[in-house]
Amino acid sequence: MATSLETAGQNKPVLVIGASGLDVVGQLEDRLQDGTSNPARIRTSFGGVARNVAENLARLGQPVNLISAVGADQIGTDVLQHTTRSGVDTSAVIQTEHHPTGFYMAVLNTQGQLMFAVDDMRALSHITPEYLKEQDTLFKNASMLFVDANLTPQTLRTALSLARKAKIPVAADPTSSSLTEKFKSHLNRFHLMTPNSNEAGILSGIPFEASNKESAVEAARSLVNQGVQVVLISLAEFGVCYATSKTNGHIPAIRTRIKDPTGAGDALSAAVIFGLLNDINLDDSIRLGVSAASLTLRHRGSVYPDLTLEKLYDQLLV
Repeated sequence: MATSLETAGQNKPVLVIGASGLDVVGQLEDRLQDGTSNPARIRTSFGGVARNVAENLARLGQPVNLISAVGADQIGTDVLQHTTRSGVDTSAVIQTEHHPTGFYMAVLNTQGQLMFAVDDMRALSHITPEYLKEQDTLFKNASMLFVDANLTPQTLRTALSLARKAKIPVAADPTSSSLTEKFKSHLNRFHLMTPNSNEAGILSGIPFEASNKESAVEAARSLVNQGVQVVLISLAEFGVCYATSKTNGHIPAIRTRIKDPTGAGDALSAAVIFGLLNDINLDDSIRLGVSAASLTLRHRGSVYPDLTLEKLYDQLLV
């Protein structure tokens, strides 16, 4: 069974485990032409789902420890320095000489919507079950565990086992459609899950379009029935649908011009986690998450660098 937030404790750090790396995102200036180079605006930023969540949490003032792996290369060093400066404790991040720092490469259309992406997260294979067991104290001292689906199945199982022994709740992001299946056998271990519409369709067995809020709520309720305590399904410009054992509903998106969708879901997850750990009710926590996602959508980068709780509330009042 998933652990309740009532036992979490607000002042303890969130333990975040998963990917760190460099995001390379190109936005096309015209229609994509196959077989040739396409003019685009290209930017880089530090990324990785877990790392993004950790940085967002730290910028909101939440203590956070990150377990991840990067290469023993200049990019890996830069990732660690930036993440540490943002307020994240990175002392448990491994630098390995056997794989390069993780890369995520994405192509956006002229409207800023994701067309396709590729990634290389082999460095994360060095986060092994044995390594997690060596970090047992981080689990015991945490208020919550957050995991992304880049972990190997064995490492994921170990992380969930250590969280259960430490009696801390677990939040999870399925990360991508290709990785979502890893979470299917662990649904009753998750307190909070934040899939997008595609990932929720895979997990629930109820495929649906992001515009179909009724089906999204049905999928969220299905996941609750399978053991997840709180399910938030991100529907991009159509907002967020959610469900618990007691309630369900829909929070609309904030109208905003999309510059870059990368990291918006991670900002949503982080702000919701922050809200729930600080005794903010679920509806208001989700609204903070939608606000954080909106700020990130307007920023050409994976994390909005000036994120504060005050800015989240200010945006909700506009």
